Amino acid sequence: MTDQIISASSPEDGFAIVAGITTNLVIQAQARHALSPTASAAVGRLMTGGALLGVSLKGKERLSLQVAGAGCLRGVVADVMLMTDGSVGVRGYAKNPGAEVPLNPRGKFDVGAAVGKGHMQVTRSYEVGQPYVGVVPLVSGEIGDDLASYLANSQQIPSVVALGVLANPSGVIAAGGVIGQVLPGAGERAVAHLEHAVASMSPVTQQIANGAGAADLLASLAGDAKIKHQRVIGVQFACRCTKSKVEIALLGLGRDELLKLADEQVRTEATCEFCKKTYVLSSNEVNALAARL
Repeated sequence: MTDQIISASSPEDGFAIVAGITTNLVIQAQARHALSPTASAAVGRLMTGGALLGVSLKGKERLSLQVAGAGCLRGVVADVMLMTDGSVGVRGYAKNPGAEVPLNPRGKFDVGAAVGKGHMQVTRSYEVGQPYVGVVPLVSGEIGDDLASYLANSQQIPSVVALGVLANPSGVIAAGGVIGQVLPGAGERAVAHLEHAVASMSPVTQQIANGAGAADLLASLAGDAKIKHQRVIGVQFACRCTKSKVEIALLGLGRDELLKLADEQVRTEATCEFCKKTYVLSSNEVNALAARL
């Protein structure tokens, strides 16, 4: 099934919904980083949540989600941008990709235990001006609850969030999510509808594993509400790393350190933490960088 996000609103009922299938996106992240099943669930949920929020980006705006916790994962990061074709590009990683913990008593991934106590930081960068940064304490470490807390407390938008990744030692089977947000001026009826709908609908991964698409996830949260203004957006794994950015980072080492690197190593390697692409610079190239300082 193709990864896809659908956003829609129900002005009469006072809420908007964005839902998406991100299975292939999370499969790529798992393969690039050799993520354990629980790490796949954590990274996949954060990337999915970022992708769903990313539909509101414009132009060169970017969204960065960072979960810093005391658990064995040591932190999870997702970065979101708009692609030239209008799709949402997402990249992400866990600081300890092989971290694993036992399943919880319900037989589910214990992402909360792997994340631990900490905070979530969401940064929105604009083409012009200073970025907006919101930080909230983690509610559960399960990512979905924490993202809903961020939206309610930092953005003042009452929201429900359901994110899921179905994985096993062989890989990722299904991934996706749905976010419902109360529209400005809407009353308690809209909040009650979303809270009841998210509590009563089947788990996201169960729906996807049974063949549900983004439109089906959206409908499961919308219920009998009249949905309007539907928009379909593609989603893909995408990284912003380039060799020139690697060179800029190396310049930060200073002239003496660069000359030392060039003298001691025939080749200098730098690996992107988001996509694991490795860039190789020869000693001559490193010497050329030193000459620029």
